[in-house]
Amino acid sequence: MQTGTHNRGFASMNREKQREIARKGGKAAHEKGTAHEFTAVEARAAGRKGGERISANREHMSRIGRLGGKSSAGRRSAKNSPETNGNAAVPGNGKLRRASGQATQTMEETRSSTRQAE
Repeated sequence: MQTGTHNRGFASMNREKQREIARKGGKAAHEKGTAHEFTAVEARAAGRKGGERISANREHMSRIGRLGGKSSAGRRSAKNSPETNGNAAVPGNGKLRRASGQATQTMEETRSSTRQAE
């Protein structure tokens, strides 16, 4: 008899064994008629319910809003910064890329050329 639980149960099985058991269970449920597949309407209602639930957590919403604001502010400052020379930061990989392959200008050059065209 085993004393530890680290090598017992569904989670300790290899992925293929888990998938095989789950497949058999799903097939049996469909044959029995007890399986349920969400319709688009049901899925939409479930998503709405989850969204209402999470958005009620003001602390969570504040935290994710602050993160989004910092992210967009970082992109804006990198894009408009003279040091980047028209390169914009690409989120996630820490590298710079040339903005849309066009000749780059600083913001001041763009403003002066726009004024001259008017």
